[in-house]
Amino acid sequence: MAKNVCHGAMLKCSFGAAPSSMVVLPMNMVNTSNVPAANIMDHVPMMNIMPFGVCKSLANPTVAAATAAAMGALTPMPCIPNTPAPWVSGSPAVLLAYQPALNNTSKLMCIWAGVIEVSAPGQATHIIP
Repeated sequence: MAKNVCHGAMLKCSFGAAPSSMVVLPMNMVNTSNVPAANIMDHVPMMNIMPFGVCKSLANPTVAAATAAAMGALTPMPCIPNTPAPWVSGSPAVLLAYQPALNNTSKLMCIWAGVIEVSAPGQATHIIP
């Protein structure tokens, strides 16, 4: 069984250099462990998904340009997440604001080829299917 993800959950990106914290606004009107619970639609860059330090993906135009300027030496640049699609899967049996609840096994794809995962769900008591 998976754990429900909430505000303050720790996230990691496969191309990011540092972990990030998830921000969940109280729009879903559901709390888990006294903090707002997330659903799969909590994927908005710079609102829900904060930067992961620097990005190392050559699919990111700023990294590609900096790498080209450095004559091919990989040059990480500041991370600006670009996540236009919702989290994948979630928990369809548990709905928050008419959307599947977000669990700690869900994945989020960044358009710059990164895979964002939940490393710590932000709470440890609520388990969802």
